[in-house]
Amino acid sequence: MFHKEGGKIILIATFLTTVVLLSSHYIFPTTLWLEKTIQITALILLLLVLQFFRNPDRHLAVNDYNIVAPVDGKVVVIEEVFEPEYFKDKRLQVSIFMSPINVHVTRYPTSGIVKYSKYHPGKYLVAWHPKASTENERTTIVIENRIFGEIMYRQIAGALAKRIVNYAQEGTRVKQGDDAGFIKFGSRVDIYFPLGTKINVKIGEKAIGNRTIVATKSDA
Repeated sequence: MFHKEGGKIILIATFLTTVVLLSSHYIFPTTLWLEKTIQITALILLLLVLQFFRNPDRHLAVNDYNIVAPVDGKVVVIEEVFEPEYFKDKRLQVSIFMSPINVHVTRYPTSGIVKYSKYHPGKYLVAWHPKASTENERTTIVIENRIFGEIMYRQIAGALAKRIVNYAQEGTRVKQGDDAGFIKFGSRVDIYFPLGTKINVKIGEKAIGNRTIVATKSDA
């Protein structure tokens, strides 16, 4: 299953690969090793495009007491920071870095009402750079959840990512686990929690979108 954002790119890549496979024999009729090398390279590039836009079917049981990972990747930051854009106070930040081989679908980490959704143009620093959260191209989304209150997540472009797709619209109700957007070719997502939130992941841990529970809150 592939994400709809990759439809055009997959179509173009498939067409170009087909052209290369069919024409390489006539371009290099007497150099078999070169013909095969070009064909294999074209197939590998097509496979890379296909794997990048894959969209695994990951249903989950919606639970307002859990915040799930919105993306696949590696947990690279867990720290208390000052959030200047929306909350303008201290928050607990968890950052997940996505390499080009990770699934790049963004999913809603919780259910609720979208209170804020804003796109910011910016730089393309490497996604793990400390200033990427405030200087890179990014979108900021805040969802009001009945248990946690307002939870922010931020899609951040990286050195390779040149387009962020965000489906969240202010005033709409969203469901945990549903498709929230896509970031093309390497990036990062930051999640901001109220101070004191119980975080279930550790630095260096591999997070899986719609599977890994990043934070929990008891019903006590």
